[in-house]
Amino acid sequence: MKLSQFKFNLPEELIAKFPSKHRDESRLMVVHRNSDKVEHLIFKDILNYFDAHDFFIFNDTKVFPARLFGNKEKTGAKIEVFLLRELNPAQHLWDVLVNPARKIRIGNKLYFGDNEELVAEVIDNTTSRGRTLRFLYDGPYEEFKDLLFSIGETPIPEYMERPAVPEDAERYQNIFASNEGAVVVPAAGLHFSRELIKRMEIKNIDYGFLTLHHGLGAYRDIDVEDLTKHKIDSEQMIISQELCDRVNTAKDNGHKICAVGTSVLRAIETTISTDGHIKPREGWTNKFIFPPYDFTLPDALITNFHLPLSTLLMVTAAFGGYERIMDVYQIAIKEKYEFGAYGDAMLII
Repeated sequence: MKLSQFKFNLPEELIAKFPSKHRDESRLMVVHRNSDKVEHLIFKDILNYFDAHDFFIFNDTKVFPARLFGNKEKTGAKIEVFLLRELNPAQHLWDVLVNPARKIRIGNKLYFGDNEELVAEVIDNTTSRGRTLRFLYDGPYEEFKDLLFSIGETPIPEYMERPAVPEDAERYQNIFASNEGAVVVPAAGLHFSRELIKRMEIKNIDYGFLTLHHGLGAYRDIDVEDLTKHKIDSEQMIISQELCDRVNTAKDNGHKICAVGTSVLRAIETTISTDGHIKPREGWTNKFIFPPYDFTLPDALITNFHLPLSTLLMVTAAFGGYERIMDVYQIAIKEKYEFGAYGDAMLII
């Protein structure tokens, strides 16, 4: 497959900049893989397609407030810092992106907070935009972390073209998020409300959690036409033995397995064995999935409508079939579905 095969014209007004009023009342397109049938519903209708003991796999990663705005020493120049990954808690070392990168050198100090109560020193240049920062703080670790996160903002995607607002702290987060480490929300899970989870339980639909800490690689531009030459960033993941046992049993007993989001698909496919079972894993994955690709475990995928040329669109097309997905994206545009993390949802079944 070529990068250009995933290009389409997306009207700017169809990119959702704010979430729906209620999580489970966004629109839902249902795409049937064994026919050309496409249905248009509301998300909370999704349980009509699942029965008792079918199994939903969620990603329970938790987004942290990764975007900081500070000032450079002496010049006072405004600098945006995006926290990517904590490297050494004891030394307060973080892998970050800085913008504008050209203004930052090793040894520079950056000041954060209304009263400049947090100071960081640039100690390494790793890429054209990347840096390693050491935050200078003498107090207890938890106190430092609380201060850092109180200064940070919710890292909503740049394509929303607006600053974060207080509402984003809750809505750019899944209700079941528990393992901190993501800078990009697994957006398919945003549609699940507490009421919908309760309805799943009443219907005896089973569910469980894996963790894949979503990074900025999902939004990084692909700069090669031949997709086999593209490498995506590694992301940390955890799949427990308990989840594997429950999912594998459900599959063996003929129940449907639903992956909630492309991050779940990637995690599953990283650990799948030749017998179609998933295995426990704690480590990293840089699994890049694009068509054609054969999936053995999941029977259904819940995902949002993704932007052109994105790796998320490629994973979706791998599961739903390239031609079918590109066709239904044109239907989505015609029917004015909303795209992006705060947009509408698709069930491929």
